[in-house]
Amino acid sequence: MQIIQDTAVTIKYQVTSPAGKPLDSGHLSYLHGGYENIFPKVEGALNGQAVGFAVKLDLSAEDAFGERDESLVRVIPKAEFPPGVKVGGQLQGAGDDGQPRVFNVVKIKGPEVHLDGNHELAGQALRFSCTVTDVRAATAEEIAHRHVHGAHGHQH
Repeated sequence: MQIIQDTAVTIKYQVTSPAGKPLDSGHLSYLHGGYENIFPKVEGALNGQAVGFAVKLDLSAEDAFGERDESLVRVIPKAEFPPGVKVGGQLQGAGDDGQPRVFNVVKIKGPEVHLDGNHELAGQALRFSCTVTDVRAATAEEIAHRHVHGAHGHQH
């Protein structure tokens, strides 16, 4: 089966720095067809392909997790923080636009907690390589929910 609009695609992927330093790897299932489940440049490269297709792409920061947005860096008094928060933890909050956002705890310094709402790889060029391991027609429920359910996809 070819990768076309509304197919559920599973890939085995690896993300490295342009110099080859491993950053992430695993399996991912996504709904193909502009649902923003995967980087658009990767989706474009996979369009029309089938199981076994492999590709390596160089992604600019803009093609990957975007440029860093310094307005998403926050310093909050530790007194306003829930107990037990540690560096590496995450908090749900709202960005300046009022939209929900996950903030990473990057530093606790005295009475201050430093948060960053940027993805940890924002601002970085990446090399993305993947092999298509499965392609199937998406279910009506997956299309309605705009993502793949089950293994390597969204779990309910």
